[in-house]
Amino acid sequence: MPLKDKHAFASIRRLGRGLRRGDYTSLELTEFFLDRLERLGPRYNAVATVTGTLARREARRADTELAVGRDLGPLHGIPYGAKDLLATRGIPTSWGAAPMKDRVIDADATVIVKLREAGAVLAAKLAMVEIAGGLGYKQSDASFTGAGLNPWDTGRWSGGSSSGPGSAVGAGLVPFAIGSETWGSIMNPAGFCGITGVRPTYGRVSRHGAMALSWTMDKLGPMGRTADDCGLVLTAISGHDPADATSVDKTLEWSQPPRLKSKSKSKSKSKSKSKSKTGTGTVTKIAVIADCDKHVQKAVRKNFRKSLEKLEKFCQIGEVSLPDLPYEDVAGTLISCDMAAAFEGLLTSGDIWQMTAPEDRWGAHAAMMIPARDYINAMRIRPKIQSALDQLFEGVDALVAPTLSTVAYPNDQSFSEYRRGHHSSRIGAAGNAAGIPGITVPNGFGEDKMPTGLHLVGRAWSETTLLGIAAEYQHRTDWHEEHPDV
Repeated sequence: MPLKDKHAFASIRRLGRGLRRGDYTSLELTEFFLDRLERLGPRYNAVATVTGTLARREARRADTELAVGRDLGPLHGIPYGAKDLLATRGIPTSWGAAPMKDRVIDADATVIVKLREAGAVLAAKLAMVEIAGGLGYKQSDASFTGAGLNPWDTGRWSGGSSSGPGSAVGAGLVPFAIGSETWGSIMNPAGFCGITGVRPTYGRVSRHGAMALSWTMDKLGPMGRTADDCGLVLTAISGHDPADATSVDKTLEWSQPPRLKSKSKSKSKSKSKSKSKTGTGTVTKIAVIADCDKHVQKAVRKNFRKSLEKLEKFCQIGEVSLPDLPYEDVAGTLISCDMAAAFEGLLTSGDIWQMTAPEDRWGAHAAMMIPARDYINAMRIRPKIQSALDQLFEGVDALVAPTLSTVAYPNDQSFSEYRRGHHSSRIGAAGNAAGIPGITVPNGFGEDKMPTGLHLVGRAWSETTLLGIAAEYQHRTDWHEEHPDV
């Protein structure tokens, strides 16, 4: 069966069923996506390197294995893309930065190895904001590959720092991608591009072979069409890695998502703190973060309220207030100090002056001047943040808020100029400082028919719970089935 454009936006399970029915081979599926990457990737500045030779070799291997009954699971034979901060043997790993655009690291990141062991096919290294945004960029053109362009409107940004994964999945160039988040770098592009993204708990996924922006805050996670897709990928890449001392022996098990029962009509909104278990027949409890939609665009607020109406069909909804703690200051200080230590050589070599964004050429110099006491104090406050947030989850399965305060920013404006008067909930900074998981799913369209997102945040190691809530929401809505006309 000839592959059609509809396959570009199909879920992993749907592509896998066609593969196992014999509708197409992994090689044919891979050629289909390689063609899209080559032909459409430049339209969105989404691709750093198309890995055609490797992809064809891995696809042929998958076809041979499947033909003899060796099925490695749902990712077997499925192409994907990886953010270009993951090392890949024999293939350039640029970190989005001009001085490194031809640099080859003679190793594979653990995530790349795990996906290969699951039978997935690496089709591309995807573009990213230079040095994962750690140098302080303030506008979209901050990579040697050019500004990340949104597949819904190339006059708008795709988001960062996982700009390429956001654009590539959003435009149907790959079925799924691996992104990274230190502070919003999965949630932001997934929300702007109308796809699903998961930020795992810190330590859930090995970062061995990934560029370090902040050793204490970096996370690697999946970006895909659906929560189910992301669950399948996270299952493959999670778990302890001896090469990463921060990784934890907590693998994730995600199979067919369980249906969550509709809430009894007699249930009402509540702020109850009683214990609950998602998916066990008891009511799933979520809490809206107080005032989380107070300073967002009108359409963002409208879509969020409609999402709550959908969630209320199978969840008991209450409200919580975030404790008044310096989330942004802690997160910003940790990132800046870790970055300054990791990239001191970029300054001393003079390569910093080759950065694309003007502010990235001097931002690291300011970070070098942060006193050690500030870093130590941020590290002292961080456990207080973790403890305070953990207490919010007593009897609550997830916190909920709009993913972002606006739709994707126009490329001809600075970020601050466009979002003036709007700001997102503080849960983004809080969640990343605490190292707890989050997921964003598309929930409608706002200004100029650009996507908006719904953000769920959970207690540490609660990814399965978040995925279950998100999967049920997507079962009851069809926003994840919308895609741009590319």
